Amino acid sequence: MLNRLFGWVQGKEKPPITYDEEKDLAKDGDVELRADLASREDARPEILYFLAEDKSVKVRRQVARNTATPRQADKILARDVDDEVRMDLARKIGRLIPGLSERESEKLQELTFEVLDILARDQLPRVRQIVSEEIKHAINVPPDIIKRLSRDVEHIVAAPILEYSMLLSDHDLLDVIASAAMSGVLASISRRRNVSEEVCDAIVTANDPQAVAALLSNPSAQIREETLDSLIERAPDEGAWHEPLVRRPSLSQRALMRIAGFVASSLLSILEERHDLEPETRKSVVQAVRRRVKEEGSEAPVAGPKKQETDDEARKRAVELHRKGKLDDETVRSAAEMGQRTFLHHALALRSRLEPAVVEQIARSQSSRAITALTWSAGLAMRTAMALQKHYARLPSAAILNARNGVAYPLTEEVMSWYIDYFEANPAGK
Repeated sequence: MLNRLFGWVQGKEKPPITYDEEKDLAKDGDVELRADLASREDARPEILYFLAEDKSVKVRRQVARNTATPRQADKILARDVDDEVRMDLARKIGRLIPGLSERESEKLQELTFEVLDILARDQLPRVRQIVSEEIKHAINVPPDIIKRLSRDVEHIVAAPILEYSMLLSDHDLLDVIASAAMSGVLASISRRRNVSEEVCDAIVTANDPQAVAALLSNPSAQIREETLDSLIERAPDEGAWHEPLVRRPSLSQRALMRIAGFVASSLLSILEERHDLEPETRKSVVQAVRRRVKEEGSEAPVAGPKKQETDDEARKRAVELHRKGKLDDETVRSAAEMGQRTFLHHALALRSRLEPAVVEQIARSQSSRAITALTWSAGLAMRTAMALQKHYARLPSAAILNARNGVAYPLTEEVMSWYIDYFEANPAGK
């Protein structure tokens, strides 16, 4: 029998298999044979159930991945001692959820959601994060699971649900905003489609500059005119708001004229070239821009944030400092305090040997642990990690992860390695 079946161990087309052969293989001492059996979609449910408790992790991972595995077996695997088994199961269950319909038996739906609930409570953030990513667009998930994930202490878990799930009501979002301890939580809500006026007001009231910047950048956010006016009043001191304001659609002439009074010269040209302006408004804006330039002189600095390096300039500077051995803690901390984010993307990428896009995604994650892991991966001090959390990721003081005993990293290397591996595997946060 085994000679006949060796073909599918070697990757050839799998021949049909009898029930007796399945039973013999399930008890065979060869792990590869059991693992291949566990991967077969034509394997009988009772055999897969038996293999769900196999002593080999490799076998159990195949059972977890197999869409033919009965939910009773998945329920066992949802509490497996091996993290990889539970992660494989989370991916499978998450992808099966959107396809569940009324045509499925009530018992199957109930068991599937039971497995999902167990995984959504898993002690490992990576498992919960996989669940969150897989079901963020689903509309058939029990509301209590969605609400729990949206309030998860790990931003990488809560963010996908907060940004995409249509199962969260305005009331749910307002509750999250009221209790949010991390800046990234508010920013995730700011990026939702069609953020309501009430939720916009709550985000603005929370006084989180990064969340407001994300809100202004969201063309579908329903920001009241009076709320927008109050933000424009505060905007001269908030450089990160300038470009989103300049690009924001449907601004009144009065708002545009006020914005033209404080943004940098590079943004004035964008304001002048907007295609959605009424002729009369365009005329007024053009006059205001030219008046600004004339008053300040072509060589005079324009009020607003200092001109930023281009991406290429920042990369070249980081490469040169790295070549000279001067891309050290002091340089990185100084760049963070000066708000040189583009330079930091490249500097941290060089030191950590990660792609700049991965580094940038970590910065946007608003996870104090992820920023700390990035700093550790770059071979820099925990003191630098604290500066990066504050100035680079712009976390509020309450969310910053502090050093242990004043100098040491508070996380284990295993935990920090996990964060790096996660963002390398998900550079776009998808």
